[in-house]
Amino acid sequence: MEKKKKKDRVKRKRKQKPSARELHRLRSSDANAIFALLLASLSNTPHSVIFINKCLFKLRRSLLLSPTSLTPILALLPTLLRSKGSDIACPAADIIGAASLVSFDANEEIASDSETVEGLISLLQSRNRKVLLSACNAVLDFSTTTFAQRQLLKFSALNKLMFVFLQIFKSLEYVCLWSEGDESLPSLKIGIKEDELSLAFLTAVVVLINACEVEQLQSIPQSLSEAFLRILKEIRVRVSGQEVIRGARKCNKEGRLYKSNIAVSNLAECVFRLSINASQPTGSLSFEVVQRGLFGASDTSFEDFISNYWEVSPFLLSKTKRDPDMHDMFGAFVHSLNWNRSVPSLLSSILQRLVACFPIASDEQNILNFLNEVKDRLGCPIIYQQDIRVVKTESQLRKEMHYFQSFHSGCIKEPLYFTFDDVLKCGQAYKEGYTVALRGLEFRYQSIAAIADTLALMFGQPSVGANLYLTPPNSQGLACHFDDHCVFVCQIFGSKQWTIFSPPSQLLPRLYDSLLGSDIDCTKAGRREFFLREGDVLYIPRGFPHEAYTSSAVSDDSPGFSLHLTLSIEVEPPFEYSSTCVHSPEEGGLCLELVVGLSGL
Repeated sequence: MEKKKKKDRVKRKRKQKPSARELHRLRSSDANAIFALLLASLSNTPHSVIFINKCLFKLRRSLLLSPTSLTPILALLPTLLRSKGSDIACPAADIIGAASLVSFDANEEIASDSETVEGLISLLQSRNRKVLLSACNAVLDFSTTTFAQRQLLKFSALNKLMFVFLQIFKSLEYVCLWSEGDESLPSLKIGIKEDELSLAFLTAVVVLINACEVEQLQSIPQSLSEAFLRILKEIRVRVSGQEVIRGARKCNKEGRLYKSNIAVSNLAECVFRLSINASQPTGSLSFEVVQRGLFGASDTSFEDFISNYWEVSPFLLSKTKRDPDMHDMFGAFVHSLNWNRSVPSLLSSILQRLVACFPIASDEQNILNFLNEVKDRLGCPIIYQQDIRVVKTESQLRKEMHYFQSFHSGCIKEPLYFTFDDVLKCGQAYKEGYTVALRGLEFRYQSIAAIADTLALMFGQPSVGANLYLTPPNSQGLACHFDDHCVFVCQIFGSKQWTIFSPPSQLLPRLYDSLLGSDIDCTKAGRREFFLREGDVLYIPRGFPHEAYTSSAVSDDSPGFSLHLTLSIEVEPPFEYSSTCVHSPEEGGLCLELVVGLSGL
């Protein structure tokens, strides 16, 4: 009797494993047979989980070795993806990732199945880190096509990815750059030490945000967008100190480094996109503050300037002529420089961690058009000639000399990125009499942007540019020249002597005319001299040749060097507005009525 029972148990065991033996005999390419076994096993019995897991593993291998139709598999994936156990959900997600990379057709077939896409996205809400990682990796593989990206955005995958990342991200201390030997900027990628899951979610979020249209960016909840943007900016600051174009760095801390394909430009593009709809700081200056700072304390000073000086004659507003109790519109900017009476520290404060600012047309109405043109270069270091120049003019030669001669060579057409070593060399250049000229301050300092925006409104122009010039004692930076735009010279520190000559022509230069300042014969032109001290403002109309130099032989306590900022107003009829300042008794101040002028029509 005992032998019979033992024999029956052996028979029962043999009857429980025929499918497993059959699966073991199957080659990975027998996808249809694996599918049939998988379908038969979806009975949710206690013994089916292990078998289903093996089927899915075989199925994934079959897709990689011999691509086949996904139609029967797609019918099962929604059910498999909603499994409560990681033993089924994870390999199901892996199958989506593998199939998505097989071909464009396979990727499109998966993306067209809304149940499968929604099932995959549902895994992003799991509390199981293993499931989260498999799901996110599948999303990354799946999102390699534009159509798949659109489907993920359609079913709100981005919001879920952002939310999870904010919950699981550990610390900025684990973030660094990595590179595999190539020292060019595009080769620098983001890595996170000991945190594979956070890196996967960060990568997926960046990919999808950079695939968004403006309307899709606007649909992201503001709190979610701002929280993620804040971390992105912190990551950007964290890695900016590691960007070395001529010697890329890897993370040198102990521990395993998980590597992403997020380039520095991808990170910068993501910050750019999220910033489009971000709530901006409410630090803009009032018309009254800018008016008094540039034109004087009188209620009619701006009107007097427009009537008597605008595009007609230079105008000097001395600090002594202004109300001593009035708000200093450059106070916030000066405070941000951390000025401690040391020029090297001032240079370091200004030039550290700067990125290139690419020009954008004033009439560009779709910001994403501009973004698509420059996105591969976003976040790169400043570029010589575009963002920064280091020049001086010898009085005998009257021509500009560049400290970085290799950068100034006309035969080089590639962007000339400024490295950390080049920034350090600026200190030596300053000691040798060179002026450091930095462009685009309205993009680099919120306090300057507030002034530029207000000034643009006052003059009815699309924008106002801002440049910064640091000149050592007894030196001249730029050679005598005239500009195609009007300029307000604002003396921040030190002092400078300016000479403004009569214009060589009665016709004012148009924007982007060829300006050959070195050909101006200043000896035959009438001239006016202006000495600017800290806090003074000098207006120079377009077309008026001018030059400036510093001198240590000044009578007051001036340090001999000069730091001045220029506010540039481009005037061109196609983009010109008619502006009228109207006193509003109800508001107790000035308001501005802007009427678009149809010049030439």
